[in-house]
Amino acid sequence: MAFWRLYRTDLTGVLGITIIGLLLVVAIFAPALAPYDPFVQSLTTALQPPSWAHPAGTDELGRDILSRLLYGARTTLLIVISVSLLVAPVGLLIGVCSGYFGGWVDKILMRIVDIFLSLPSLVLALAFVAALGAGTENAVLAIAFTSWPAIARLARAETLSIRANDYISAARLYGATPSRIILRHIVPLCMPSIIVRITLSMAGVILTAAGLGFLGLGAQPPSAEWGTMISTGRKVMIDHWWVAAFPGFAILITSLSFNLVGDALRDALDPRKS
Repeated sequence: MAFWRLYRTDLTGVLGITIIGLLLVVAIFAPALAPYDPFVQSLTTALQPPSWAHPAGTDELGRDILSRLLYGARTTLLIVISVSLLVAPVGLLIGVCSGYFGGWVDKILMRIVDIFLSLPSLVLALAFVAALGAGTENAVLAIAFTSWPAIARLARAETLSIRANDYISAARLYGATPSRIILRHIVPLCMPSIIVRITLSMAGVILTAAGLGFLGLGAQPPSAEWGTMISTGRKVMIDHWWVAAFPGFAILITSLSFNLVGDALRDALDPRKS
């Protein structure tokens, strides 16, 4: 397969997809891999530094940080996958319709997109979660609510370049309906760019989800979520660095991996290199 031959030549992309694959395995088999119950508290073992018994130490309630990191991977991937499944079809549909129909449809849809893009995404997500209430489900909706405009912009730009091609004009002459042209001819050609953009935006989704958790508006205690773990660890991070450092390192590695995969996908899906 030409795509895989190009992709595997990018060592950083292979590294990124390997880390994401390991993260998926960890999330699926977290109950079997976690050495301790991530929710059981033991004040007699609170704030212990990394050791053989607790490789990542314990938090202020005596919970094993490594176990909570493994379970936190589930929450992070759930948010990333849920946001992607919500954002991709909405942004693609709006962008393609705007670019294909043009005129007043394009003006109305793009002005809505401009309004969303003019506001900081984290601030908009905070306002949305504050209106709906804290929780993982509402955090997913808030992040998706602020992430679709970038996808719509990209889909519109792709559609504007595609609709001028001769085969689109030929399809119109043969009586193809706009919906058929959009679904059969335009959307498939837009998908490579959308996939790359979604992959690159996953790092931002992780950071936004962690930010909401840090502020107490995302996943709620005692749920194991990396942003929430950093929020609780910041109170003791001066003397007990491991409580906040390990969740922060997990966020860093995961975000970097998605960026590496996105860069490799961009190169592998480039038609000029196929």
